[in-house]
Amino acid sequence: MKLIILDRDGVINEDSDAFVKSVEEWIPLPGSIEAIARLSRAGWTVAVATNQSGLARGYFTEQTLEAMHQRLRELVAEQGGRVDLIRHCPHGPDDGCDCRKPLSGLFRQIAEHYDVSLAGVPTVGDSLRDLQAGAAMGCQPYLVRTGKGLVTESRPLPAGTLVFDDLAAVASHLLEA
Repeated sequence: MKLIILDRDGVINEDSDAFVKSVEEWIPLPGSIEAIARLSRAGWTVAVATNQSGLARGYFTEQTLEAMHQRLRELVAEQGGRVDLIRHCPHGPDDGCDCRKPLSGLFRQIAEHYDVSLAGVPTVGDSLRDLQAGAAMGCQPYLVRTGKGLVTESRPLPAGTLVFDDLAAVASHLLEA
């Protein structure tokens, strides 16, 4: 199985310091939907691991989050691809869960779902915590310069992190490999 794990906000869609709270605010980044579809059509299994503390903060509901994810799935399907699995952390920063990145709970859930090791699995994020959560499980970290990526790039990154402009560039790299 060729598995890739993507962060959502700042990688697939625009990020917001005020949180993405509705389907209307969920705006795909240029090229991201096509990149997911290209990977999917080429046989990659696409999973998403996303912190969504806006749920704990009361900014939106599980139903609204599911509507955003349904919109993502529909857009990718229109391009002939699919998003195979989405796992989210609904907790706030102080809730003491094990799924909020930089902890690896979401990645463990994905590994258990597919019954696979994540050693060498590409994980794409725009923040240090995305990369740390995947690297702790043996994933190959990819930093994108979208979202918070430019700021993240100026900090120490997990060993072996590869840096690309956006998700489309990561997809092209993986599909050429």
